[in-house]
Parts: sequence; structure tokens; C-alpha cells
Amino acid sequence: MKIVVCVKQTAGGDLNPFDACAYEAALQIKDAEVILLSMGPEKTAELLLSLTRLGAKQAYLLCDKAFAGADTLATAYTLSLAVKRLSPDLVICGRQTIDGDTAQTGPSLAVAAGLSLITNVMEIKSLDGQLTCLTRELGEQTVSYPALITVERINHLRLPGIRSKKGEVIRWDAKELGADVSRCGLKGSPTKVLASFQNEEGKRKCTFVEARELDRLIEEGLSKERSRIGKADLQNDKKLQKVWIIGESPRQMAETVSDDVTVICREVGKCQETRCERQSEVQEKDYARWLADLARKEQPSAILWGSDAWSKRTAPQVASLLQTGLCADCTALETDGEQLYMYRPAFSGNIIAKIACVTRPQMATVRTLAADAADVICALGRGAKKAQPLIEEYVRRKNEGGSVRWETAASRVAVDSEMMPYEKQVGLTGKSVNPPVYLAVGISGAVHHIAGMKQSGLIIAINPDRKAPVFEYADYGIIGTAEEVFQI
Repeated sequence: MKIVVCVKQTAGGDLNPFDACAYEAALQIKDAEVILLSMGPEKTAELLLSLTRLGAKQAYLLCDKAFAGADTLATAYTLSLAVKRLSPDLVICGRQTIDGDTAQTGPSLAVAAGLSLITNVMEIKSLDGQLTCLTRELGEQTVSYPALITVERINHLRLPGIRSKKGEVIRWDAKELGADVSRCGLKGSPTKVLASFQNEEGKRKCTFVEARELDRLIEEGLSKERSRIGKADLQNDKKLQKVWIIGESPRQMAETVSDDVTVICREVGKCQETRCERQSEVQEKDYARWLADLARKEQPSAILWGSDAWSKRTAPQVASLLQTGLCADCTALETDGEQLYMYRPAFSGNIIAKIACVTRPQMATVRTLAADAADVICALGRGAKKAQPLIEEYVRRKNEGGSVRWETAASRVAVDSEMMPYEKQVGLTGKSVNPPVYLAVGISGAVHHIAGMKQSGLIIAINPDRKAPVFEYADYGIIGTAEEVFQI
């Protein structure tokens, strides 16, 4: 089996961690010919060369000034030219990069290169005849070859052996690829960053209290009305016309910029609207093509998607088919009546970027809230590791016979350290929640976690470090370790 692994060098010079998992997944496939593929500046060659010591005999670097500044659509186009030339049976990508956090390049590349697609892979189950994978949220899926999969952080990349030898790095420029440079790099990118600024969103005034007041504060939070994903302070009287939302989940965000919102069903053949009855004529795997054809015919000004796994898989495919831009994980929208301005966290949430799409329809996935959020969510960070049994017992007791529903959750660091499973992760690369009460226990307060919990009603942070950033986003703070607080 011939496998191409797409990898990216981070701004710090390291291998993107999701791509490291993709590479390891390929190396674990017996008798596979593994080839590395990357797009980047000349300095990327040194990283690729070091990676060949692990098993790939060849690495291809797509390097040309024309490729610089590419968004996900332009990146997918350029990569697709190399993939078609290499003609692999399987392409493996990491789910996303840690600097972009969009998870769009893989699905877009699958469309551009004509590959079957499975995203969010947790395990490769079978390679015989067809490809079967277990996915994070959509269960077991099977597709035909050639195929592309995106993988979660499901393994750890091996170290090179003492006697391992380096392979070779082959460079391809735009001419070598036969690339249309108008579709590459900044020139070929339909999404444009208009401005960026420090992320101050979600900050609150924290009052420090004693640990013994925890139960009283929880009762206080439960007595208040649940907060909602709100209309941003970006409203004006001008509205967009003809906005589509895929399913109901993006409605609240859509109504901040339009009074002309149409729901397009996301389940084939299950919608009563005339527009959607035609979905019964297609199979679910053809949904992206069906929607793209409908959009070409009816020409909406914007299409908004939710932030669930299905939407994040399908939206980039539709964007690739329509050759339009797609902004990921928007936390706020505004408009002047013609242009949609999209706000999203960037660089792990430290920066908020204002983005516009110069093509039509304008498309975005927007942050939506988990539908099954509990009344109280107790989220654990790495600082709560020693107290995890105490906290889980505390939550179990609270759930016994009461009308208030409790759940545990986790920060990305807690998930990465295998304290808790991925489905518990709250944050930019996890889920967003808005319970009446959110307990952040042993969580430092990285902005990518804040992005997922900031819509909660009452936020109580527990941390021994009074200067921890999490207190800037909490209503109440308790100074102390998790062990101290939950033994009381």
C-alpha cells in the first residue's frame, strides 16, 4: 500500500502534533510505502529530512513564493496537485494544525484530489478491500480506495533508531506541479484577515471566596437563568439577505446578522420543506455535492454551519466544490448588509481575527453549544490529577437522587495526558457548553479552553495560583488545590 502523509511545520519549528499521529498511524501499517508531503518554506526541508529517519524513504516539499499566505482552500489545491501526481492508495492527515485549528484542509483536499473521506479517526479497523475506521463521533465508517483520513491524537510518534538512515527530500515548485498560481497562496485565498487584536472576550470580575462557600455558590448559580450564546456587541440595522443555515444549531448566530434565514436540512429525506424533499434522491455521501449544486442555483449570500463533527467534515467539502472561502469556529458575526465579517480565535485563542470572504457564497462554521449540557459541569485540568478520584466521587454523590444533573469535563491538557477521554474536552478543539454553573478545577485558563466555557452562567475557578489566568474569566475564585477543596 502506498501512503502519503501530509505534515506541517509549526511556527516554532516542530512537527504539528496531529500530523505526528498521522505519520505514526502510517508507519504502523505493515509493508506500506510511506511518503511525506509538506508545503512550506525551504527551512521545512530540515524537519522533513529528520522525519525520514523514522521510516519514510522520501519526502516532498512544495516550496515556492507563489504558495505563501495560502488559506485552507488554496493549500488544498496545491497539495492536491502533488497527491494526484504521487497517486497513493491512502492519504493520512492530522485532524488540524495547532496554529490554524480549522480542520478544513483534509476534507478540502479529499474533494480536490477525488478521494473518499473519513474524518476524526480514532482507529484504523481494516485495510482489506475497503478502508474501515472508527471515528470520534460518527461511529464506524467504511469507504473505497483511494481514500483520505484525518486522525485524532491517537498515538505517539516513535523515536528514530540509532542506526536509522535519512531518506531524501524532493522539492517541487509551482512550475513542476503545473499549478495555476492564481489559485495558490495569498492570491488564491478567498478568506482574508482584515484585522487582529488581543482576545479579551469572556473576561469577568472575580471575587475570591473561601472553599467552604462552594456549595452556596453553586446553589446561587443554579437559581439564575442560563446564559445563551449571545448577540455580540457588533449589531447594526443592516442585515444580510438570503442566509442559509445547515440544521437548526447555527440559527441564533445567523439571526445576529440576518432576518432572512432559511434552514437547509442536514438529514437526507427527513425534511418537510419543498426545498429539502429533493434530498431523498441522493445518498448521504453525496450531500456535499447536492448542497453545492443547490447553492449554485439559488445563490444564497451566506451559508452557516454548526461546530459538530459532521458539519466540520461536510462544510470544507462544499467550500471546495463551490471554490469559496470558509471561516472556521466563528464566535461572532457582523455585517454591513453586503459583506459578512467573521470573528474567530487564532493562534490557540490568544488572538481574535476579523475575517472576510471575497467569494460567494460566504461560508462559516460557528460555535454552537452542546445540546446535552448538564446543570453543573465540573471540568478538570492537569492540576486536578491527584484529586480526580475525590472529584469524581463528589460528582457521583451530587447526582444521587437529586434533580440537578452534574457532569465532569476536561481541559485539552487533561485529555492529552490521558486523564479523561476526548469526548469530555471543552474548548476550541473540543465542545462548547453553557451550564448554569461551571467549575474549573486545576485549570490554568488557556484561552482555547475559555472559548468553550465562557458562555456558562456562573463560573467558579479553583486553583492554588492566585495569578492563574482562569480567574480573569471567573465570577468566583477559590485559592487552593483540588485536594484541599474537595476534602472539605
